[in-house]
Amino acid sequence: MKQVRVRFAPSPTGYLHIGGLRTALYNYLFARHNNGKFILRIEDTDRTRFVEGAIESLIESLHWAGIEYDEGVFIEDGKIVQKGEYGSYIQSERLDIYKKYVDELIEKGYAYYCFCSKERLDKVREEQKIKGLIPKYDGFCRSLSLEEARERIANGEEYVVRLKLPHNKDIKFHDLVRGDIIINTDDIDDQVLLKSDGYPTYHMAVVVDDHLMDITHIVRGEEWLASTPKHVYLYQVFGWEEPTYVHLPTVLNKERKKLSKRHGDVAVEDFREKGYLPEGLVNYLALVGWSPKDNKEIFSMEELIEEFSFERVSKTGGIFDKDKLDWVNGHHIREYDIDKLTDLSIPYLKDAGYIDDKFVKEKYSWIKAMVQTVMESISYLSEIPEKVEVLFDNKVELEDEDALNTLRGEQVPDILNAFKEELNEIEEIDEEFAKGIMKRIQKSTGVKGKNLYMPTRIALTGNNHGPELVNIIYLLGKQNILNRIDYVQENYLKD
Repeated sequence: MKQVRVRFAPSPTGYLHIGGLRTALYNYLFARHNNGKFILRIEDTDRTRFVEGAIESLIESLHWAGIEYDEGVFIEDGKIVQKGEYGSYIQSERLDIYKKYVDELIEKGYAYYCFCSKERLDKVREEQKIKGLIPKYDGFCRSLSLEEARERIANGEEYVVRLKLPHNKDIKFHDLVRGDIIINTDDIDDQVLLKSDGYPTYHMAVVVDDHLMDITHIVRGEEWLASTPKHVYLYQVFGWEEPTYVHLPTVLNKERKKLSKRHGDVAVEDFREKGYLPEGLVNYLALVGWSPKDNKEIFSMEELIEEFSFERVSKTGGIFDKDKLDWVNGHHIREYDIDKLTDLSIPYLKDAGYIDDKFVKEKYSWIKAMVQTVMESISYLSEIPEKVEVLFDNKVELEDEDALNTLRGEQVPDILNAFKEELNEIEEIDEEFAKGIMKRIQKSTGVKGKNLYMPTRIALTGNNHGPELVNIIYLLGKQNILNRIDYVQENYLKD
């Protein structure tokens, strides 16, 4: 049996879209599940859309997501390198290969030269639309002899090469997600295979590359489904073994429309910058269009590899629900190694101006305790500065009227004074002090339960609810707490 070989073949036109990451992920999971090979190929034949740095960016995004490939284009020491026996893996470096196969198609009568101008093509399509027809090339140059075409080329006329599809022929193929598909050639355009700039179109290059690179399964978005008959026909006329096709459902927003920048974050980099963990994003993306057997929702990459199959991929578009992503990512945050999570959180705290390199060096354990304190309440790491803001401001801003009423309780002055007395007995707060102080205040004041803990929390944070009070006391430290109690007594407890 042939070894499974799949590829992810993005165009370097900008950021890696979240839908593109899911396509790469499904290719990766399928390859690993079947002990196959996963290849990264760069499809850069549309030179008008090429973006400098896009190759490096998409490779970095895949690496960040933990989607590692076996062959193709890599970055080493800041330079683009290629590894594998089937290179080049960059299409713009394979032009001679495509030209050879285009010439073969022309010689065998499966393709033809076309000299139609853009103006003529636009006019033809406009007339077809008016008549209610499918806009497509009308075959004006199909009947040109090879001799006449070559003479016109010799005279300097601009041309493209088109695929000569047979009339009224059913093209059949099987898709692992959608089943058997039949499309008649009368409903398909005579696709351009070679553009006037000498570069192949996607349709020509993808077939040649997938064949020469021994790709066994073509796993891509459903937007390519309508083009697949042209690709199938090319395989047939070349006499090549056809691969297995898998067309994935589109990633949609909640309104069931295709995810786009207009509706918010769609680039992998956007989610990375917000502080989503790669484990969380990958876990959630796997579920957008695929359902595991037992409706399990939390997966490691190893578990996804074990369970993944195309049999459970949906035919309909997968809804990208940010609330569900937040829930999944929050779960991974709470399971994460605390040292790694702290290291990932530090840049957000620096950007907020709360800490600097000196602070990190001197008080790393304090920062770790702070991250551990708020990790239960966040969905992504850029939320941390807002959650810890209360620790960096000695002013106590009350959450609401209820908080003020609680502070004005009859026993609150005694509680706060007892707290100050305890603090004045020590040099600094350690974990042992933080764990025992409330019991000592309870003993000295006789106040207990909610009547003790609620006003203390409000006096220290301004909020009715929040992280464990023990943690807050430890993190604030002696001087901060004294300052806050003074502020509360001065601003909220005086008549």
